[in-house]
Amino acid sequence: MPVPVILDCDPGHDDAFNILLAAAHPAIDLLALTTVAGNQTLEKTTLNARRVCAVAGIRGVPIAAGRDRPLHGARRTAENIHGDSGLDGPGFGEGEPDVPQDPRDALTLIRDTLLAHPEPVTLVPTGPLTNIAALLLAHPGLAGRIRRIVMMGGSTGRGNTTPAAEFNVLCDPEAADIVLRSGLPVTMFGLNATHQVRATPEVVARIAALGTPLSALCVELLTFFGSAYREVYGFDAPPLHDPLTVAHLIDPSLVELVRAAVTVELHGTYTRGATVVDLHGVTGLPAAVEVGTRVDTDRFWDLVVEAVRVLGGGPGPR
Repeated sequence: MPVPVILDCDPGHDDAFNILLAAAHPAIDLLALTTVAGNQTLEKTTLNARRVCAVAGIRGVPIAAGRDRPLHGARRTAENIHGDSGLDGPGFGEGEPDVPQDPRDALTLIRDTLLAHPEPVTLVPTGPLTNIAALLLAHPGLAGRIRRIVMMGGSTGRGNTTPAAEFNVLCDPEAADIVLRSGLPVTMFGLNATHQVRATPEVVARIAALGTPLSALCVELLTFFGSAYREVYGFDAPPLHDPLTVAHLIDPSLVELVRAAVTVELHGTYTRGATVVDLHGVTGLPAAVEVGTRVDTDRFWDLVVEAVRVLGGGPGPR
């Protein structure tokens, strides 16, 4: 049976591909999309989610806007990576996308979806964890309706926004702390895993060869994303972080997982937002989180390319 999923995201180039993958693959039942401020402001990330669904022909998936700032502290965005729109690169035009925004807020949409679905649902947050933490605080009785949380964030090693902290966790460390200590099953895909799935020129060429309007748009997204990563980080190809979450749900053998205690540093002058992953059991804390380690990159890219082909109406598998 398909895995029932709610995506909570902040599109964002890599979020866009995760939406495509979740909508295209028959192993996933995409129930709802919720947005959060992160890669850009809430207004922009919500518009971007609607734009992606519109160009890919994704209809009937409700999209609701969530929190526009972290639980505590100031909001931060990632214009240096995702541009002023949050999805710089392609031209989406000036008009409103024909995919509407749900009138409910994100927490209400998630609550309603969890209560309406006959079985527990997997939450897939790929931005700051503000919406998910707020949901757990506001509706603790819904925990039994959540099968698991599969998140993109953190790292077993160094960060990408500060030397110690990854962007999603740093945007709202208190929210990440609440989620990781919630007692719910959590699987974390951090930078140590996502940096293995880089959109090389060969990958971009495979997508371009599909020859559809959607594939052309995806190439434009990856071209801008790659340019930003070269300029900011010196990467030869950009890592497509977020789709690793849904790819794992499609094929659990795609990424090796280890169990570890994961805590979030909330107070360090230089380390606030760091995920402290106890891979060797030295803290004595419960190894409560599944942490992604080694990725089968070829199979990952096969899934992503196939999603673009399916939604774009392109030729047979490549």
